[in-house]
Amino acid sequence: EAFESLLRFAENRTSSLFETAYRPMAKEAAEPVKELFTDISLYILGAETTVESAVLRFFDSLFPLVYSRLINPGITDLSEDYTECLRLTRQDINPFGHYSKNMVTELSKSLWASRMLSQALSLGIEVINTTEHAALTKECSRALVKMQYCPHCQGLTLIRPCIGYCLNVMRGCLASVSELDAQWREYISTLEYLTNEMAASHDLEVALSGMWNSINEAILHAQLNGPQLSATVDKVCGQPRQQEGNLSSASIVPVKEVTEAQTLVMAHASLNNKRREFINYMKRSRTFYASIAERLCDGDLVMRDSSTCWNGEDVV
Repeated sequence: EAFESLLRFAENRTSSLFETAYRPMAKEAAEPVKELFTDISLYILGAETTVESAVLRFFDSLFPLVYSRLINPGITDLSEDYTECLRLTRQDINPFGHYSKNMVTELSKSLWASRMLSQALSLGIEVINTTEHAALTKECSRALVKMQYCPHCQGLTLIRPCIGYCLNVMRGCLASVSELDAQWREYISTLEYLTNEMAASHDLEVALSGMWNSINEAILHAQLNGPQLSATVDKVCGQPRQQEGNLSSASIVPVKEVTEAQTLVMAHASLNNKRREFINYMKRSRTFYASIAERLCDGDLVMRDSSTCWNGEDVV
């Protein structure tokens, strides 16, 4: 839920950039923006895709819009063939400079850690669900009955098992489950590593909240290099049909028009706080599979505050 909330925030912020600074192409840019954040969401959830392909596909879709709405706002005929030519040309002429590659680099680091954490959490749920119902062997069932009910045959209904006896029975019953101890400890250590990575150089909030600025800088870079880009595109794709007469200045967005960055304010507790609370909780379960017998033999099951208890054979 925290991932989804962050993605929605970043998507809304990116959409607002087009609506305020690049209104002539805002409507057409809505679909590429939506696809970009859908791809990012799928990547975090473990889909077979890459951050690089998602980002570059976005800029491939963005270039025909930037070229026809901002660099050459007089273009009226944007056929499918011409649009496809612009998409393919984007890969060769690199109209967005280093900003597109920088965006790939920044997002790849933070999204990788988020993807790994998401997959790790799914694995943890699977392990816990698998071990929720331990299969009891016949020997285990006999030992449990002997421990819990044999003293009743002697009329000793209030006598409970000795703690040492209980531990021996439970450890025997749960031997297969306790074998998960080493792997579970390693799993918790991996979660710690991933949460630390996400809080350091792989901070997802910083990367996502900065996407709108990277896209804005990329568009400004393309506008500044408009004449050179137009000359190259004309050679490769030909000259599209232009609208006659003077263009209305209202249809051309000033190059320096930039939306001011807003402070990243989340309605919910930040993802960092959620991660910190979660890993502190998980660290307390580090010895869970090694200490199940102790947990089960703690409390009302055994006799702790009395010198009299059942040892499996007699009252001692």
